[in-house]
Amino acid sequence: LAAPPAPGSALSLKVGFALLKGRSRAGAGGRGDDVDARRTPTHLPPLQHPNVQPHRGWCSRGQGHLGVWPFCGCAPPPHPSSSHVPRCATDHNTDNTTEMLQEWLAAVGDDYATVVWRPEGEPRSYPDEEGPKHWTKERHQFLMELKQEALTFARDWGADYILFADTDNILTNNQTLRLLIDQGLPVVAPMLDSQTYYSNFWCGITPQGYYRRTADYFPTKNRQRRGCFQVPMVHSTFLVSLRTEGAAQLAFYPPHPNYSWPFDDIIVFAYACQAVGVTIHVCNEHRYGYMNVPVKPHQGLEDEKVNFIHLILEALVDGPPMWASAHVSRPPKRPSKMGFDEVFVISLARRPDRRERMLSSLWEMEVSGRVVDAVDGRTLNSSLMRSLGVDLLPGYQDPYSGRTLTKGEVGCFLSHYSIWEEVVARRLARILVFEDDVRFESNFRGRLERLMEEVEAEKLPWDLIYLGRKQVNPEEEAAVEGLPHLVVAGYSYWTLAYVLSLAGARKLLASQPLHRMLPVDEFLPIMFDQHPNEQYKAHFWPRDLRAFSARPLLAAPTHYAGDAEWLSDTETSSPWDDDSGRIISWSGSHKTLRGPRLDLAGSSGHSLHPHPRDEL
Repeated sequence: LAAPPAPGSALSLKVGFALLKGRSRAGAGGRGDDVDARRTPTHLPPLQHPNVQPHRGWCSRGQGHLGVWPFCGCAPPPHPSSSHVPRCATDHNTDNTTEMLQEWLAAVGDDYATVVWRPEGEPRSYPDEEGPKHWTKERHQFLMELKQEALTFARDWGADYILFADTDNILTNNQTLRLLIDQGLPVVAPMLDSQTYYSNFWCGITPQGYYRRTADYFPTKNRQRRGCFQVPMVHSTFLVSLRTEGAAQLAFYPPHPNYSWPFDDIIVFAYACQAVGVTIHVCNEHRYGYMNVPVKPHQGLEDEKVNFIHLILEALVDGPPMWASAHVSRPPKRPSKMGFDEVFVISLARRPDRRERMLSSLWEMEVSGRVVDAVDGRTLNSSLMRSLGVDLLPGYQDPYSGRTLTKGEVGCFLSHYSIWEEVVARRLARILVFEDDVRFESNFRGRLERLMEEVEAEKLPWDLIYLGRKQVNPEEEAAVEGLPHLVVAGYSYWTLAYVLSLAGARKLLASQPLHRMLPVDEFLPIMFDQHPNEQYKAHFWPRDLRAFSARPLLAAPTHYAGDAEWLSDTETSSPWDDDSGRIISWSGSHKTLRGPRLDLAGSSGHSLHPHPRDEL
């Protein structure tokens, strides 16, 4: 986290680090007063490339499932120094948190002058605790005391700054500390991204101390407005300047003498700042890192692990990804095919970044996938397609742009077709197919396994199950009796993720689609008799594919048309019978636009319409 000193720098700062166990912020709130937005902030002069001399402190509980990740942004100091003193405390554990910290310290301890290590011996729970994620009054007080202890230690040590960070906050930007110090603000937080609209700041607070939604929150969280903004409260990861006016009066415990708000460390500290006129800011100009969405009080460590895996997957899509520390052993992965005979991943060889991301995502979910090199439309010509028996469905036009079939769409169809052929040749009972632009919903693996178990228990005859798609028609689709997470599929776009049976593959091949080709996501609705174009349907018989869809959906595209990172090799391609080599971007098609009927498994930071309290 520390920036190296600039040549000739005469300024030497000391920064204390207090890295604390992750905690749930849901439900925080109570009585209190509004923050006076007119109050003038107390600024410190900007500091350019300071010689940072950090003290680091960990207070951790029940975070062993995070494995190597909390340390991905915590490298040893750039130059061994007597001022670098890690101070680590861990307690109330029922997992391998203590062992993980010991391994990390054993690897990097020699880079520091000394290490202060304070583990608790026997695992124990708090009185009246219902589980590891249940916050009792005693637990809040214990955390406040630990934070106060770190704050006091930093002051006694002569630190200029102290950085607090929960262990489930992953700082991927190794310039975070320098960037925050350069702002010259008394209390400042780096805005952290998550799987949803949840983040580490509030834009508003009610007179009673509860969270208040304001018009500023979503533009700030989405970075539609950028910079550093005064807010009433930050939490989880933030920097405190110990030299600013009023900082000596800040405290976590005991609370301010006039304090009557909820007994919660983040509210106590926000009140302390307000009481002495110390302003609080959040900065979102840069991408600093991530924080895990908190689980509910009745949930456990396994639920938090599921959330964290989803956070890793989101970081792989949106970037920057989290890179694991080399100083802590990774728990062993045991990939499987989840009961499928094969898990196929269709991927273009000339898109190695997509392939790598997809394989990394499957690895994190412990899914064993097999890459199938996609047929590259750019390598196709009329002669080759004739030899394969490919011919256009008479009268086909894209429903939006009016264009004909593209070579990219031919390549996409041939890629899926080759898998269907293998299914029949090997008599694979059921398979799972992914394209390489899939964004997985939270707990994808667990939800899919449960869905297939329910389908089997109900003995439902099926051929194809969409896991990700774009529902075209607004009509409500019929639910499947006895299967609350399944609907009868209507007219749909996309083939990014689906389950296929042997019987389904046989039906698809028997229709001989290569001789009358149209895009594969138009072909499938024809085969289950839900396509609106009667002329297209007349070329195929029987149309008896038994098609269903997961509800909510378990997957979505990584990007949509109009997104900065959107790229389509089917939409950006030449017409199927054009051998000139020119590449055309067909911007007229609406298939890859974000649709209003995306019924996904959970609240997502990519949703067009946030639900109430998504940010909490």
